[in-house]
Amino acid sequence: MRAITLLYHDVVPSGDWASSGFQGADADEYKMDGEDFRRHLKAIKDRFAGPLTLAPELSSGASAREDVPVLLTFDDGGAGAIYTADMLDEFGWKAHFFVTAGRIDSAGFLTSRQVRELHARGHVIGSHSYTHPLQMARCPAAQLDDEWRRSVACLDDILGEPTLTASVPGGYYSRQVAVSAARAGIKWLFNSEPVTRSHTVEGCLVLGRFGAKRGSPSAWSAAVVAGEGAVRTREYMFWNTKKVAKMILGPVWLRVRVALLERASRAPQSPPGEPGSGRYGNSPGDGPVR
Repeated sequence: MRAITLLYHDVVPSGDWASSGFQGADADEYKMDGEDFRRHLKAIKDRFAGPLTLAPELSSGASAREDVPVLLTFDDGGAGAIYTADMLDEFGWKAHFFVTAGRIDSAGFLTSRQVRELHARGHVIGSHSYTHPLQMARCPAAQLDDEWRRSVACLDDILGEPTLTASVPGGYYSRQVAVSAARAGIKWLFNSEPVTRSHTVEGCLVLGRFGAKRGSPSAWSAAVVAGEGAVRTREYMFWNTKKVAKMILGPVWLRVRVALLERASRAPQSPPGEPGSGRYGNSPGDGPVR
């Protein structure tokens, strides 16, 4: 089967990046200003008749759409998730919030009460691992099992029901990551590969996602959900180029990336607002290094 899934992370008011989620220039690259995000939702609405689909509906056949279903996901479990949910309410949409379980009740992240609140409001709560390993596909099998099982147990305890959905931190996916997630009881696992096709590993449905970042124009999200082939092809080629670099460089990739992003974060920034040119609408030299 095929599904279109958009991946976001933290959404914060007035570009207050430090108010939610993981800290640092690398994490900030994935955070979006609230007004920019509202523009994304409006643009999606203009190109998509809705409603959105939730992961359990994919297997049950309960999706309201007869063609390719569209899903929204948010990673990390930052405190901005409540702010995000309020905006989703304006559109009558439900989404998936994947929570780094080991960060629950810590500064900048969701509290146990807020996790229950999101669940009660109709959103799907899933695991984003327990500690958010930066290179999960490189983790030994025992560590993978511990990451998934501890996170699932934590969320099960908070919600009082089984946790069946999850997303892979950092985009570092492998079949072993999915096998381990399946052993922990996960039925729907999202990675970061920008594809619409899904596949099954040990009974777990693995789905790709198209990732938005700070600086991504709203037209990009609209084009993805509308099925524009050129946009999807660019994303797929760019992602796979990075994948090769990650495989070759290993930990060096992370160190170089963080160093470049920290240096870029100290450079003068352009005023916030809807970008207008470049791959994500940024002028050369503006925005995060990718």
